[in-house]
Amino acid sequence: MSNDEIFAAAYREHYWAVSRYVARRLQGRAGEVEEVVAEVFTVAWRRRADLPPSPLPWLYGVARNCLANAVRGHGRRRRLVDRLGNDDTAHGRHIAMGPEADTPGAWVHEALSRLSPADQEVLRLTAWEELGVDEVAVALGCGSRAAAMRLHRARRRLRTEIDRMAPERAKADAHSAGGRDDD
Repeated sequence: MSNDEIFAAAYREHYWAVSRYVARRLQGRAGEVEEVVAEVFTVAWRRRADLPPSPLPWLYGVARNCLANAVRGHGRRRRLVDRLGNDDTAHGRHIAMGPEADTPGAWVHEALSRLSPADQEVLRLTAWEELGVDEVAVALGCGSRAAAMRLHRARRRLRTEIDRMAPERAKADAHSAGGRDDD
């Protein structure tokens, strides 16, 4: 098979997996998803001679780098808008979410958001993308032992955050259920 055919097969087989990977990391910024996915496959096209036999973990690694670029660009645009004084809060368009807007399992996402970006990524690669340690290693650009250690440490830190949040959640649950808070 030629490099072009190998790329075409990888594109057909993995486009939606890469799209989901990017979409989960750009929550609330759906307009950027297609742009980042296009960049991932542009890089893959340029480097089609380097595509490994199992390209999905490699594509996730490329997507990770493209996402980092997109996040940096978003931050630069946000800082520019803030400097110009044209943000939504300045114009009274800030909307606060009410307690009824809490989604099931939101506390897990809250605990995850308290971790470092590196810990979040290794956990997401295993949970969301369902990659094994060897595939995580390819996506992160490290060895399998390093990936296993990163995953172990990230899981331990996530457990610590969940345990730390437990008293806060129990107190909030008791309050919302009409219970008393006896602090």
